[in-house]
Amino acid sequence: MTTEATAATATAGTLKRLSDEGVSIWLDDLSRKRIESGNLAELVANRNVVGVTTNPSIFQAAIGSGEGYEEQLADLAVRGVTVDEAVRMMTTADVRAAADILRPVYGATDGRDGRVSIEVDPRLAHHTAATIAEARQLAWLVDRPNVMIKIPATRAGLPAITEVIAQGVSVNVTLIFSLERYREVMDAYLAGLEKAAAKGLDLSAIHSVASFFVSRVDSEIDKRLTAIGTDEALALKGKAALANARLAYEAYEEVFRGDRWTALTGAKANKQRPLWASTGVKDPAYKSTLYVDELVAPGTVNTMPEATLDATAAHGEITGDTVTGGYAQARADLAAVEALGISYDEVVTRLEDEGVAKFEVAWQDLLDAVKKSLGSKGADAE
Repeated sequence: MTTEATAATATAGTLKRLSDEGVSIWLDDLSRKRIESGNLAELVANRNVVGVTTNPSIFQAAIGSGEGYEEQLADLAVRGVTVDEAVRMMTTADVRAAADILRPVYGATDGRDGRVSIEVDPRLAHHTAATIAEARQLAWLVDRPNVMIKIPATRAGLPAITEVIAQGVSVNVTLIFSLERYREVMDAYLAGLEKAAAKGLDLSAIHSVASFFVSRVDSEIDKRLTAIGTDEALALKGKAALANARLAYEAYEEVFRGDRWTALTGAKANKQRPLWASTGVKDPAYKSTLYVDELVAPGTVNTMPEATLDATAAHGEITGDTVTGGYAQARADLAAVEALGISYDEVVTRLEDEGVAKFEVAWQDLLDAVKKSLGSKGADAE
């Protein structure tokens, strides 16, 4: 066997071990170039990627570059469409194409994987009725059974999650930072399934994931620990995010063993899987696969930027379940952070607010870039 073949086998082996532990590997990125070059298909075929997530920042980077979108932008400019319509036409086209690439995975896993997520307009994050309407519109525009509509876990987003699930649309709940909000998300999902069952819908066709954000928790808490500067504080750096995620999985196990869930299993309902998001490390002092190696648990999804996927393939250490045995230590770690005067509730509230704001800024940047492109393309056509 050649050196290249040996390396490829080792790479595939690491990712396969992660998949074999019950972790679905999704790619946290999408672009027209990635689709048309065959890169996404290659990742699905050879790198154990079984899903794709997108967000406003990802589309801002992809479409803002203009690469691969020139022809569609020219057509949209000639038609005189609004900027908002142009963005939706381009983003849903990419998600539709990605969904087609992943359709065989969707079929092979009975809808569990092979999913592509697209987010509602982040400017609607605090408006329930508008979020519901946008989710319906996106599902209609993409028109693929393996699409998931991303709804942020804001206070206004919770009833929207219930209603969209009740209409039979699969949902990726995003921007979850707190354990309390995560329990509310699971409650919203179960309420949606109950309403869907009352309507006579096929629950086996409805899927959901709950995107629990990881690295941003460490970024915020580590900053405060560094400011405190004591040995005790510095020893806690890099522990809060993993503790938070592990306790989220404990909550997941509790809810999906409870009586309310048991009542839905006869209707072939699907559990709402925890999805680890924001898994690229922000601190270069940490191992690049920290939030992969240390969050291995059955029935989870880890959505990774390609750099994290490559790092996991190259030097990830997949040693089995690294979550379920760590609940007591996780509670102790978060308690130690609180004991230093760092408020968990204040941190997670700040992160949710900042998360929505960052996506709003990225969306506006995307709108501005597309507006400029439409203007130039329209001028060229005259």
